[in-house]
Amino acid sequence: MSVPLSLLDLATVGKGETAREALEGSVALARTAERTGFRRVWYAEHHNSPGIASSATAVLIAHVAANTRSIRLGSGGIMLPNHSPLTIAEQFGTLASLHPGRIDLGLGRAPGTDQVTMRALRRDATSSDTFPRDVQELQGYLSGESLLPGVEAYPGSGTNVPLYILGSSLFGAQLAAALGLPYAFASHFAPAALEQAVAVYRREFTPSDQLAEPYVIAGVGVATGETEAQAQAQLLATQRSRVALILGGKRDFTDDEADMVLASPQGQHLLEMMRYTAVGTAATVGEYLTTFAKHADADELIVALHATTVTDRLRAAELVAQAGGLTAD
Repeated sequence: MSVPLSLLDLATVGKGETAREALEGSVALARTAERTGFRRVWYAEHHNSPGIASSATAVLIAHVAANTRSIRLGSGGIMLPNHSPLTIAEQFGTLASLHPGRIDLGLGRAPGTDQVTMRALRRDATSSDTFPRDVQELQGYLSGESLLPGVEAYPGSGTNVPLYILGSSLFGAQLAAALGLPYAFASHFAPAALEQAVAVYRREFTPSDQLAEPYVIAGVGVATGETEAQAQAQLLATQRSRVALILGGKRDFTDDEADMVLASPQGQHLLEMMRYTAVGTAATVGEYLTTFAKHADADELIVALHATTVTDRLRAAELVAQAGGLTAD
């Protein structure tokens, strides 16, 4: 691979698994990523999703960091309108103080949940309108140049935790460019605007104290196994689980019901969300990732592993590392 590879971990709770088992799996996955040469692991903030255990993102990062040695860890991302910038500065300032040089702070403006849960988070429908200002306020706390006189983040002030803007539209691309921050595009589930957003970001980028040149991270899915058949089985299992996750709320779908949904127009939209997915053995995945990195004009790829159990995710990470020619720790 000509670009670094990283991992996105949702701390997925598989069928028959507990949240504790999923979180223990996240530690094991980070250790595998560290051992096999991935650059970083990021965790996403989602709420009211029984199949995702990464809702308390900063807490999870702290636990994983305490159980690893060197790999970078961060959020992919913190949904900033759900929180006050000062609170996030204090949380990630604490993380950076405990684990210097290892913490990233990716930021998004979506709620990461449904409308009812959004209100339970004390967020209103206009919260995202202040996202650009909130990012700058957060940046001020972490740099030690607070925009609010007399208000500082302790810990946090002067830690300069690197910020990343996450997005799936031109809005995030333009904001990242204007602030001179790295841009991570969620092409692993929202592929439509990838090429246009990256082009806008690179064209409009303004250098900053954090970043002299544009830096793009693109998300990509991977379903892999020792054989093509195993990879296809992982892909199908993931597609079926997405039906319940995206369409069914807390309802369980049988495989037959999920397959019927996938064959419907609504299901086809769900499959389109997974357009950028490498499927196959390590050799096939390596070829796909090389081609996709060029297509996305990316400086780094962040991989979402489509695997239904912790054991499968660990092996998939090893195969992706092999596919990308990563250097073992």
